[in-house]
Amino acid sequence: ILAAESDATCKRNAFVFLAHCAMPKAVEWILGIYEQISGLDELLQMSVIEVIWLDCKNDSAHRVTAASCFINIVIKESDNNVKLIVIDRLDTLRSKHGHILDGLIMDVLQVLSSADMEVRRKAMSIVLSMTSSRNVEEVAIFLKKQLQKTQEADYDKVSEYRQLLIQSIHVTAIKFSEVAASVVHALMEFLGDLNNPSALDVVAFVREVVEKFPHLRQTICERLIQTLSEVKSSKVFRAVLRILGEYIESVSDIQSTLQEIRKVLGEIPILALEQRLLDEANGSEEPDGDASGKKDEKLKEGGGKPRVLADGTYATESAYTSTTTARLEAVKAAAKPPLRTLILGGDFFTGAVLATALAKLVLRFDELTSDSTASNILRAEAMLIMTSIIRVGQSKFVTVPIDEDSHERIFNCIQTLSELEATPTVHEIFLQDTKAAYTKMLDAQEAKAAERKDAESTKAVIVQVDDLLTFRQFSKKSADDAIDYDEDVGRATGSTEIREDFISNLSRISQLTGFSDPIYAEAYVKMHGFDIMLDVLLINQTSNTLQNLCLDFATLDDLKLVERPGVYTIAPHGFQSIKATIKVSSTETGVIFGSILWEGPAMSEACVILNDIRIDIMDYIKPAYCNEAQMLSSGMWTEFKWENRGAMSGHCDFLSANMYARSLFGEDALANLSIEKTEAGNITGHVRIRSKTQGIALSLGDHITMAQKDNKPSV
Repeated sequence: ILAAESDATCKRNAFVFLAHCAMPKAVEWILGIYEQISGLDELLQMSVIEVIWLDCKNDSAHRVTAASCFINIVIKESDNNVKLIVIDRLDTLRSKHGHILDGLIMDVLQVLSSADMEVRRKAMSIVLSMTSSRNVEEVAIFLKKQLQKTQEADYDKVSEYRQLLIQSIHVTAIKFSEVAASVVHALMEFLGDLNNPSALDVVAFVREVVEKFPHLRQTICERLIQTLSEVKSSKVFRAVLRILGEYIESVSDIQSTLQEIRKVLGEIPILALEQRLLDEANGSEEPDGDASGKKDEKLKEGGGKPRVLADGTYATESAYTSTTTARLEAVKAAAKPPLRTLILGGDFFTGAVLATALAKLVLRFDELTSDSTASNILRAEAMLIMTSIIRVGQSKFVTVPIDEDSHERIFNCIQTLSELEATPTVHEIFLQDTKAAYTKMLDAQEAKAAERKDAESTKAVIVQVDDLLTFRQFSKKSADDAIDYDEDVGRATGSTEIREDFISNLSRISQLTGFSDPIYAEAYVKMHGFDIMLDVLLINQTSNTLQNLCLDFATLDDLKLVERPGVYTIAPHGFQSIKATIKVSSTETGVIFGSILWEGPAMSEACVILNDIRIDIMDYIKPAYCNEAQMLSSGMWTEFKWENRGAMSGHCDFLSANMYARSLFGEDALANLSIEKTEAGNITGHVRIRSKTQGIALSLGDHITMAQKDNKPSV
């Protein structure tokens, strides 16, 4: 039958029967058509996956072959949903059999050729878990080649893929120190990347490597000094300045660092140079002797044109003021060194970090050398730079005046350098305490990650005393239950799977027609992975036989009907159960609508329009974890364009929190909750929901609004 049958459903049923009766024969058939698996029908492909999984549990000799088959399906299959399902099965296989599959790590890396980012993320997660000291060199070389290819590539989500590669190299290098030296210099080429999240990931990796591997500090700092002029982002500038201020430890390197800082800062004092440029722009005016008199005379004669200001008041604008403003704007817009551009643009936080780095370098230089003249020259230049930043921050040449915090921070650095010999305690704070704080933070992050990993690997099985005992022999087997006899003992002692009770099943029933319609219809909606299973019950409420009855479904958004139901005949007061499968491709609130058509008396056509079935987005979104750097520093919050903002009210204490969820399709959703308690005892505030798609933001907002209405306290 398997060789001659052309009907896909019949072929699939024959294969399932063969697998239950003679598993070796089924495996032999799979090996015989190994190259043709990607072209088989989807139902038969899923059955092949199920048989491979079962065979791996019973015969260890075929585990590697099964994993190879999974990888082959992922690479050749075009349907992303199938790719995600197979990768999940591959991950389950790897988690249960440890390092047996480590030899296939290079094959898994080929999955990164997929265009879907969620497939790439899951494949990279499997690769990182399979990486060991035996294959880490090959993995590092492959990831570096992929990273270099992203520089020349120009396709959708290339920056997101580059960021994934950088993060993966980061994890690999920290875990296996033998490859840290070979990858850190390759990653430092991306410090000047216009994609800010990628550059931030690189500089975070470099800072961690410098802290954990002291033998690499010299070469890394030298490379950072060379690439300082290529940095464009203010956040990257601040991180690089912190690294140089903390880890530059020789006299020659300190002098090289200050020389490079002068290049990216430009001529100092900053205010004097900007004023000179403005004076040169005004150099075509007449000498001061009679210029002022003629200028006043022109203003009196020509007057000025009225101008309406933003607040609605009137002001007089003369040609002289317009020309002066235009020249000032031209001076501001002129090309300048990168660090000078940031400071004149109002980024005085970077200026404060620069002042701190200069103070650390001068203090360390004073400790390393006995040449007081050179130390005084270095100190005077550093103080001049700090003073210049403060002065230009109070002038008209900056976009935003300097803030009080940055002003105070820079002034404290100036005061520290002016009292170089008088305050040794402050020196210790600058040179030792800040580095110790960063080391402590890294240790805390590692401990937290280890605790989270232990908690995930050793989940406690909790069984309540009144839980029902399930006997497999007496229970009804549903189509989507896994055939796993080896886990019966584990299920008897406690299972982590979620069992749906009768009430939850009733909540999933949707009434499609009215009680007075000729046909009563209701549907039980069940979410199964990437599919929606509809079990529709039709009841003939008339005394006539309904012939050629057809149930017609249609969908909106990213829903697709897999197979249309057939044609049925229902006897008087009889009933018919019809099943339909709908494929889901994204986390959007979809709508299923349709109608029932049949032939009534005298061959007349009759029709009943069905009520809409709305798919709940919460069935596809699960809580997830991301750290602060991924949410804020990496730009997830600013990258998501769709935002839904809702008001909050109730009776509770103060709360401010960030929340993160992820869908089965790899779509992210962020929420920021900020509420406070008023004097009247009520809670007011807002919840902001952001996602890449409009549907997720709106649907989650609707759920939060409905939850507030349902839980609103009675007055």
